[in-house]
Amino acid sequence: QVLLVESGGGLVQAGGSLRLSCAASGRTFSSYFMGWFRQAPGRAREFVAAISWSGPNTYYADSVKGRFTISRDNAKNTVYLQMNSLEPEDTAVYYCGASPGLMATRHYEYRYWGQGTQVTVSS
Repeated sequence: QVLLVESGGGLVQAGGSLRLSCAASGRTFSSYFMGWFRQAPGRAREFVAAISWSGPNTYYADSVKGRFTISRDNAKNTVYLQMNSLEPEDTAVYYCGASPGLMATRHYEYRYWGQGTQVTVSS
């Protein structure tokens, strides 16, 4: 069982930055593939970024590549999403997920989810 709690969302102007955090409970955090997804009103949940167990392998959606950076600190049971050069199109609820798989970029591959944190980017 893994409990995930996101934080760090908020309102920011276009071009600004935010850093999301996802704190996980459970002693097996380091064995999970971790990802960030987002969901805007009326749209399906979409993949944003993911990171492998030990952190050397990262994956990004084309829409955020070069602007967002995912990282993890297994000692703190936390995964981060640094978001720079934010655009109004990045407005969504951002969710953290944990997958037992080796590499997961689809939402159905994730077993555990946080409650989400709202990110709003004004133009």
